[in-house]
Amino acid sequence: MNIRRSVAALSLCAALGAAAAPAAVADNGQDGRAKGLYGAKDPKFDGVWRQSLALLAQDAVGVTPAKSAIDWLAGQGCADGGFAAYRADTSKACDPKKGEFTDATAAAVQALAAVGGRSGTVEKGIGWLKRHQNEDGGWGMNPGGPSDANSTAAAIGAFAATGQDPAKVTSASGKGVKTPYDALLGLQLGCSAKPEERGAFAYTAAKGEPVANELATASAALAARGKGFVFETVGKDSGAEPKPLRCGKGKDGADTPKDAAEAALAHLTRVMSGTDMHLKSAMPGAKDQPDFGGTADAVVALAAGEHSATASKPLQWLQREDSGAAAWAKGDPGALAKLILAAHAAGANPRDFGGTDLVKQLNATGPKPEAAAQGPEPDGNGKSEEKKDDGGGVGGVWWTVGVCAVAGMGIGFLLSGRKRRQL
Repeated sequence: MNIRRSVAALSLCAALGAAAAPAAVADNGQDGRAKGLYGAKDPKFDGVWRQSLALLAQDAVGVTPAKSAIDWLAGQGCADGGFAAYRADTSKACDPKKGEFTDATAAAVQALAAVGGRSGTVEKGIGWLKRHQNEDGGWGMNPGGPSDANSTAAAIGAFAATGQDPAKVTSASGKGVKTPYDALLGLQLGCSAKPEERGAFAYTAAKGEPVANELATASAALAARGKGFVFETVGKDSGAEPKPLRCGKGKDGADTPKDAAEAALAHLTRVMSGTDMHLKSAMPGAKDQPDFGGTADAVVALAAGEHSATASKPLQWLQREDSGAAAWAKGDPGALAKLILAAHAAGANPRDFGGTDLVKQLNATGPKPEAAAQGPEPDGNGKSEEKKDDGGGVGGVWWTVGVCAVAGMGIGFLLSGRKRRQL
């Protein structure tokens, strides 16, 4: 059983400046919610994150988001292409040193690339990510911060979502040319770790010895397969269990990103097998309770790794009425989106999630969609037709969204339902 260690919770609460973008001060509706924004709770720490997940989840199941919702997200962008957690007044400039975040930027890029029509904003976001890549090939939560698994994973997803090969996004330094995968695999616990922790990822190695963290592990497993929050599935797989690290003489880790992902998924499967197939919260002081967002992330990562049979087990747990997942997500667009992404990635129907229509609930948390498909998704990719863009693109063809996955994150809501933890 993995020794769950506490990690400092990630928050996007550092100085929330904002850039002079095309949008002006938020236009609030009668309920006090900014026009186009999903969710009624204070968006200070997660506005961009939850909006991005909501748009991705809608798009993946054949719902055309409201124009006001897309406008709201695009209007949150800073002049240099980065995104803050939330900008209450978009007429004020962002603080590029501490007011912009990798996770928010990467999530917004993925969402805007999926819905189409915002290639200029997407291109600027990609440029921001490239400019803030660390020498080790990864990204930290803030520009210049030490690389961490979750932020690096989110950035990898942004490049994948815009048709670019993350392995070709390199950072040169005195230590040579590094890719995002170099930074990511450097955070995996290898054969020298305790047997129950081998294959897990640490959130960061910046402070002392790396510590196994399941949320970082789920994010890294998804990214190591070159996937973003939403990805095309390849159909049925063999149903085989993920393969753990192969440890032998002179070996202390995975040889390739795919091997690293397999080992990470094997670790997550082993951990969940001891808890009725779900992850538990490891927040400091937290009660012995499920981590719904983290479990959803694990489902997505397993589906991306072509382990649908294994993914179905934690998904079935989430769908159970007695799990509490549906109650946890009710009214929360970020949480609802996570469950939709997990269900869709693993081949389940998010409109009948243990008797709950997650799509209907998500749509009700924000502006009425332009169009909403009813019943099962229109086709294997969850699309009724391809999105049109306004021209241009970053690195090639815009991504055709298929079956969902993800993120960042059970958020408190930051990446991946993401409660980041570290001693």
